[in-house]
Amino acid sequence: MPFHAHQRNNDDERTPLIRQNSNTCPSPSSCDGDSVTTGIVCEDKHPTETCGPDHENIHHSHFIDIPPSRFWVVFGCILLSIILSFFDGSILESIHPVISSHFHFANSASWLSTGFLLTCTVFQPIFGQISDIFGRRVPYLTSILIFLISTIWCGAAWNFSSFLAARLFCGVGASGVTSLGAIICSDLIHIEHRGIYQSYISLAYGLGNCLGLAFGGVIVDSLGWRAVFGIQLPMICALFLTVYLTLPSNLGPQLARERNISILEALSTIDTAGSFFLVVGVTALMLGLNLGGNVFPWSHPIVICSLITFCLVSVPFVKTERSSPNPAIPLPLLTKAPHANLILGNFLAGVSINTILFNAPLFFQAVKLESATGSGFRLLPASVGLMMSSLLTGIFMAKSGRLKLILLLGVFWLIISCVCSGMLSTNLPDWVSVTLIAMAAFSQGALYPPSMMGVLSTSAQDDQAVITTTLSLLRSLGWVMGVAVSSLVLQNSLGAFLHQTVTGPNKADIIIRVRKSITEIAHLDATHKPQGTVFSISDFES
Repeated sequence: MPFHAHQRNNDDERTPLIRQNSNTCPSPSSCDGDSVTTGIVCEDKHPTETCGPDHENIHHSHFIDIPPSRFWVVFGCILLSIILSFFDGSILESIHPVISSHFHFANSASWLSTGFLLTCTVFQPIFGQISDIFGRRVPYLTSILIFLISTIWCGAAWNFSSFLAARLFCGVGASGVTSLGAIICSDLIHIEHRGIYQSYISLAYGLGNCLGLAFGGVIVDSLGWRAVFGIQLPMICALFLTVYLTLPSNLGPQLARERNISILEALSTIDTAGSFFLVVGVTALMLGLNLGGNVFPWSHPIVICSLITFCLVSVPFVKTERSSPNPAIPLPLLTKAPHANLILGNFLAGVSINTILFNAPLFFQAVKLESATGSGFRLLPASVGLMMSSLLTGIFMAKSGRLKLILLLGVFWLIISCVCSGMLSTNLPDWVSVTLIAMAAFSQGALYPPSMMGVLSTSAQDDQAVITTTLSLLRSLGWVMGVAVSSLVLQNSLGAFLHQTVTGPNKADIIIRVRKSITEIAHLDATHKPQGTVFSISDFES
């Protein structure tokens, strides 16, 4: 379904985010333009009064064409799928030094998260388009099945390449699980009530992260890293069975059935060219950023070709998206307010937040010399902060119906957290380091739910899938860039730092050992251990 870019051209900053209907205020000027709730919170009325004469006809249920009992089962499955997806991702973030060191590829550890985030990112628009054509049920079940198979593969991986391939495949499943979960919520929940449920989803993000960080290190230290993936299998199987039995089959536009066309004709409406250019371009960019100065010098042909490929692919991608009737990423979303402001803001927030959260385990394990268990518990407050801020944000949106204030507070909090994270060093008490890192996660809970609500509230119902996947795509791409760019800076700076500080006849061997496995730092002799440890960000700058 093409994005209706023209639908709000005549709106101004005082226009309510929800378009007028029988339940909304009679004119844009009679209500605060920051409100997202239909028919409430007028400036000239008591907060409990509505401004439309038909306020008694406001929906008695929050849900669309589904009994509450069945909705809560479906919504519970969506929350569980998100918890499992982020549990899997957060466990890897906390134990990736252990796994990469096990395979003696610590200097390529970022690929474990980058690869997962890469496929999770680029396949979201594809799942959105497929769900518009065939409905939500089959793609959602397929994504859960992919997630199940890839989790088994991760636990059985025999070398670094096998594990990396499994993570790439796992990202495809997680892409469908997270994006389609949000789309299904849009199908089942009225927009005026969706804010609090969006916060429940953010709570699921935080809970998944919290469980992964809390128990990932414990499982690894006691049972080994392969057990991390084995314990997920019963829950994924139960999730698949429950979704199969309860998810309605009539969700989504189902364009193939509506237009009475064959499967091949329906598949031909997918923006395959745009999706191809998107996958190739993002992959080439991540490849160049991760290999350059880390595995290969910047002058290496692979690095140069990767970056050139990204530039060359960008041109046909833009042309394809402009001419496609069903673009993977509608360009007006990235060029016209308010969509562009919110979506690009989410991208930049993702870069900043994941730069901090991805490198935090490395700080605790390589600098503080903590175990995987200790590192995981140090990151636990970050997930708790995310859950707290998500809950508070949801309550605020539900009570006030306003977005702008909470968004501005989230941005301010993120700026403060970025500045403070640059002060991390071995001289700081542990509780201070933990608090500074948790601030970034707290800002995420304040930014993501209201920005999603703002984008959805200014879009037509038929565009909900493409809007949701585009926002999720840019958000995830920000997380990918956060991993790639921060790893780029870290590995290049670390190499230069070690060459300056490490001394002795075994200098080259020590540098290679430290870069390939962080556990080697603890095994260095008393002379070289301080030389192999970066004590603070100022070490890179000196």
